[in-house]
Amino acid sequence: MRANIELVLSSTNPERLHWLPKQESPRSRHKKQKKLQRVTVRKRVDVTPELLKMWIEKPEGYSFKPGQYCTIGIDGIERAYSIVSAPYEKDLELFVELVPKDEGGVLTPLIWDLHEGDTVTIRPRGKGVFVFKPQWRNHFMLATVTGVVPFVSIVRQYLNDMAEAQNTEGEPGVEHHMYILMGASYADEFVYDAELQEVAEAHPGLVTFVPTISRPGEARNNGWSGQTGRANAITEEFLKRWNLSAEDTLIYACGHPGMIEDVKERCVPLGYTVEEERFWKQD
Repeated sequence: MRANIELVLSSTNPERLHWLPKQESPRSRHKKQKKLQRVTVRKRVDVTPELLKMWIEKPEGYSFKPGQYCTIGIDGIERAYSIVSAPYEKDLELFVELVPKDEGGVLTPLIWDLHEGDTVTIRPRGKGVFVFKPQWRNHFMLATVTGVVPFVSIVRQYLNDMAEAQNTEGEPGVEHHMYILMGASYADEFVYDAELQEVAEAHPGLVTFVPTISRPGEARNNGWSGQTGRANAITEEFLKRWNLSAEDTLIYACGHPGMIEDVKERCVPLGYTVEEERFWKQD
C-alpha cells in the first residue's frame, strides 16, 4: 500500500530533497524527538560574509563514513550538511554557505546567529551514499565551493588509515589516486585549498589537486595566477591531461546541479561512470 507522503525541501547546503511523512501521530513525533541529541557549537570561523566553518560536538557513539552528511536542527528546523571532518576526528566540522531568507533560506540564517557555546540538535548517525568506492583505481573529484566537503573528509580518513597501516604493517603501497578539481567564482571561496595542496605535495602518488576560478577578470581575484575556467568546462581537458580512462576512473561530481548535469553530458557518452551529490536547488 502506498504511504501518504509529500516532498519537502531539506538541505545539505543549502537545499536537499527528502521524503517525510505528510502526517505524524503524537506517538511517532515523540519517537523522533527521542532520537535527537543536543550538541554544542565548539568553534566558528567566518571565511567570507556568505561562508563559515563550524565545529560541533560529536555525540558519543556517533558514526558516519567519509562523504556522508549529518542532519542538524535549530528550533525544530532541520537540514542535512555534509561533514568535513573524518570519522577519527573528535568533533564534526561543517562548511556552510548562507542562503538569505529572501532567497528561500530557512536554517542557514539561524546558523549565522550561532556562537560558540550555543547548541543545535543532531540526528543519531550520518547518512548518504556519496562515499569512496575503493574498487576503482582512479578517483576524479569535481567540486564547486562547499561541494569539496566530502572529498576533504575522504582524503583525511584515507591518510589516517595509511598511517595506521604503516604503524602495524610497515610502509603500505598506494592503491588509489585522487584527482581533485575544485571550482569557485572567487579564490577566497576555496577555503580548503591550502590543506589539499599540502597533501598533494606530501603525497603526489595519492592526491593531485587543481583549484580553478571562473571569474579571473574580477577585482576580487586580483593576483590569481592559477587555473581558470569552470570546473565542468575543463573536465575533459584534465581527464586527458591526467590520462584517466573510463575503465579505471570513477568521476564524483559534488555541488551545483548545473555543473553536475554538464559533467554527466560530457562524460557519460565517453563511457565514464559519474557519482553525484547536489548541494543546490535548481530554482
